[in-house]
Amino acid sequence: MQKTILITGSTDGIGIETARTLLTQGHHILLHGRNPTKLQDAETALQSMAGQGTVDTFLADLSHLSEVKMLADTVAQKYGNLDVLINNAGVYRTSHPLTKDGLDVRFVVNAIAPYLLTQLLLPILTTSGRVVNVSSAAQSPVDLKALAEYVALADDVAYAQSKLALTMWSRHMALALGDSGPMIIAVNPGSLLGTKMVKDAYGIAGGDVGMGADILSRAAVSEEFATTSGQYYDNDSESFASPHPDALDQSKMDEVVAVIANLLSRLN
Repeated sequence: MQKTILITGSTDGIGIETARTLLTQGHHILLHGRNPTKLQDAETALQSMAGQGTVDTFLADLSHLSEVKMLADTVAQKYGNLDVLINNAGVYRTSHPLTKDGLDVRFVVNAIAPYLLTQLLLPILTTSGRVVNVSSAAQSPVDLKALAEYVALADDVAYAQSKLALTMWSRHMALALGDSGPMIIAVNPGSLLGTKMVKDAYGIAGGDVGMGADILSRAAVSEEFATTSGQYYDNDSESFASPHPDALDQSKMDEVVAVIANLLSRLN
């Protein structure tokens, strides 16, 4: 059965490889990117090998929350139903860490924008739908002040905190929605895979990106993930695992979600 699947940050790396994998399975893929040239190149590359699947494109800079809303509105208007949302877009190192809203771009793109996009798309995500959030093995306790307003943090610190924030709200939202919402899961696709992010951050080639694409594709459509909402999958161990302890602490999850919800309300 063909599914309609939106993948953010799908112009390169794990994103485009996941799109390629799902496209060959016959699904309708909604590519997202912030660079129009890269988005067009990705569409061309995928259309040239498309089997039974089809491709559509959406342009938005997820560091601008107004564009996150625009993306959600455009997808909702064009498609009455979305089967899968894969929140893949991420930032590790940047020369411009401060967004126009006065927030850290790592927290915005890696945690806040996916939260907002998911909330806005919930009306067209059926209870049989899925939200796959791309987390990381790098997770560290969230500085609530740094989440709510810009605090100068080292790249690795901001990245690890943002990925834990993503993992925390994934479980929080899954538990809150229960059977009334889509399956929501956080996935570490694998450490130090050969993406542009890893190459820029560590100067190494990295591992096989296909490993990450495979697990994200499985999480998106396979039966093995159908009843795993609220869980965390660690592809380094190739198993479901415990995330950072803070992602299992209800009060800490409540705090993180409250900060995200409050800042989104303030910026609305």
